[in-house]
Amino acid sequence: MAGIQLFKAKYEVEECLAEIRECLEVGWTGLGFKTVQFEDAWKNYTGLPFAHYTNSSTIGLYLAVDILKEQYNWNDDDEIITTPITFISTNHAIEKSHMKAIFADVDDSLCLDPKSVKERITDRTRAVMYVGMGGNMGNYYDIVKICEENGLKLILDAAHMAGTRHGGVIPGKEAEVVVYSFQAVKNLPTADSGMICFKRGELDEIVRKKTWLGINKDTYQRTTNSGNYKWRYDVEYVGEKGHGNSIMAAIGLVQLKYLDRDNAYRRQLAGWYREGLKSCGDKVKMVRIEAGCESSCHLFQICVDKRDELMMALNAEEIYPGVHYANNINYRMYDYAKGTCPYADYVSEHTISLPMNMYVTYEDVQRICDIIKKFVSGEKGTNGAYI
Repeated sequence: MAGIQLFKAKYEVEECLAEIRECLEVGWTGLGFKTVQFEDAWKNYTGLPFAHYTNSSTIGLYLAVDILKEQYNWNDDDEIITTPITFISTNHAIEKSHMKAIFADVDDSLCLDPKSVKERITDRTRAVMYVGMGGNMGNYYDIVKICEENGLKLILDAAHMAGTRHGGVIPGKEAEVVVYSFQAVKNLPTADSGMICFKRGELDEIVRKKTWLGINKDTYQRTTNSGNYKWRYDVEYVGEKGHGNSIMAAIGLVQLKYLDRDNAYRRQLAGWYREGLKSCGDKVKMVRIEAGCESSCHLFQICVDKRDELMMALNAEEIYPGVHYANNINYRMYDYAKGTCPYADYVSEHTISLPMNMYVTYEDVQRICDIIKKFVSGEKGTNGAYI
C-alpha cells in the first residue's frame, strides 16, 4: 500500500509545459508577459479590482503591512490584532514593519474570535490581520463590521482561500488588501508565488515599484515602451526583489482553469471525513465551517486528545497528517503574549490536519477514519496498533 501524504500537488502537466514552452520560445521568462496575463485572469476570477503577482505570499504580507503603515502614517509599535494560529509569515509581516502583533484568540473555526478581537482594541490599534484558516471564513463578516465601526484597516491573509466563496462571491472586497498563496502545496500550486490585491489603485502602483527594488519602470514596461529614453528610470523606494516570473505564472494560468474543479473534490473529501468521523462524537472535534461558506478546503482539521500518539498511529500505517499550526505565541519573539489565548493553546496541542490532496480516494478516507475511530475508542489489534 502506498503512503498517503498530507499534500501532493496535482498539475495539468502537458498544458503547463505548453505554457512554459511559449515563454521559452518567446524568450521572456521574467516579470511581464505571463505575469500580466495571470494578473488579469486573477482579477477576472475573483472580481477584485487590482492584483499584483509576487514571488511568494510572504513578501505580499510584508509589503501589505509596510505600505499601509507608510500610507496611513502609522508609528512604530502601533498595533495590529492578529491570530496566533497561522504560519509564521503572517505575524512576521507585522514584526518586520516594527509594529506590534496583538494576539486575539481563535474560535471553533480556528479563525479569529470577534469577541476576543473587540477586547484587544486600544487607541494604538490600526488594523486587523485576518487569516482564513484552511480556506474557511469563520466569522469574517463580523470582523469586517468591527473594523468599520472602529476605523481599522482589514488585511486578509487568504493564503488558504484560493477559490473560497460565500454566497457565491469571492470574499475580500471589504478588505484594504488581500494576499493569496500559490505555493507548491496550495490549492492553486506553482513552485512558489502569490498575489497581492489592494483595494486602491494608487497602492497597487506602489507595490509594483516596491517589488522591483523601488524602480518606477519594470523591465517589461521598458521593453514594450516605444518612446525614446525607455532605458531611463527613477528609484523611488528602497524596495524588494519580490515580483513573480513568467514561468511560475504560466503554471498558475493553467492551474487556475481547474481550481474550482479541484476545490469541489476537496469539499467531497471533507464531506467523507465528516461522515466517517461523526460517530466519534466529542472525542473528535471537527473544525466548524460556517453557513454559506463554500470553502476551498485546503485543510481538514480535527482536535483530539493524545494528538501526537494518534499521529504516530497513523504514521505506522503510512498515513502522514500534519499540524496547522503551532501557537505562534510560543516562539521567542512573541512570548510576551503567553497565556492570553487559551483556546489557541488548546488547538496547538490537539489539532491534526488530515490528508487532503487530489489523489486521496474514498477508500483512503474510510481507512483513515477507521484508524482514528479505533484510536479514540482505545481499540487495538493483536500487534498493539490501532488498526
